Amino acid sequence: MTRKIIFLDVDGTLVDYHNRVPESAVRAIRQARKNGHLVFVSTGRSRAEMQDKLWEIGLDGMIGGNGSYVEHEEQVVMHQLIAFEDAVSVVDWLHERGLEFYLESNNGLFASDGFRERAHPVMNEYANRKGISSLEAQEEATVEFLDQMIYGADLYRDDLNKISFILNSYQDHLDSKEKIPNLVANTWGGRGETALFGDLGVKGITKAHAIDVLLEHLGADRQDTIAFGDAQIDIPMLDYCALGVAMGNGGAEILAMADMVTDDVEEDGLYNAFEKLGLIQSK
Repeated sequence: MTRKIIFLDVDGTLVDYHNRVPESAVRAIRQARKNGHLVFVSTGRSRAEMQDKLWEIGLDGMIGGNGSYVEHEEQVVMHQLIAFEDAVSVVDWLHERGLEFYLESNNGLFASDGFRERAHPVMNEYANRKGISSLEAQEEATVEFLDQMIYGADLYRDDLNKISFILNSYQDHLDSKEKIPNLVANTWGGRGETALFGDLGVKGITKAHAIDVLLEHLGADRQDTIAFGDAQIDIPMLDYCALGVAMGNGGAEILAMADMVTDDVEEDGLYNAFEKLGLIQSK
């Protein structure tokens, strides 16, 4: 079989809604790499949010910040940051509007002063909407998320991939598009594309563009690419790659456009797809 280059979204694709990596997914990735295929994660997370447990699976690199950062075997291939003046404008606007936020950088996650208190119930709701039904488990996931944050740092920064902020209403997202036209605005919130957060990032950056940059670096062909995702933000990536696979837990839009739909992330979706596609057949 020709070597394939595989791109995996993280949340809802590689990592389940309890922030666990299914053991079957670990086996699938390791066997696929043993068979000569390359496996990259392609995620909205910045590098600072990539826990050790993900690298320990064995990966060839990552696309981060929804396409602003590309890494292959610890070599930075591309890194496009929010311009300092745009970052200052966003921080000032968020403060004026009374919205709590965090700044996503490869150097850490930097939160506004009131973020922890405001985010606590929002992240519990996020966990619930991602399928974590137990209140205890929701609280555990929320605390894990909030403990990643760095509080009290200078929020005027030149190292930002993306800025996420808690929506008091959907209008906050709509207004962010108008007020900060130099950046691209998206929303996120868990299963079903619920909008709990807005985010702002570099314009013209998508996971598809990042894959294009990486393929040029690798000297690889687009016809040998396979992408896996579960959310609307993954659609350009699935559309760009030769084969686009949607997780069974994906939103309606990605399920409709995918070349193939596999099982839910919590029902061995990655492993089953790798097996069906012949990526993990023993040699």
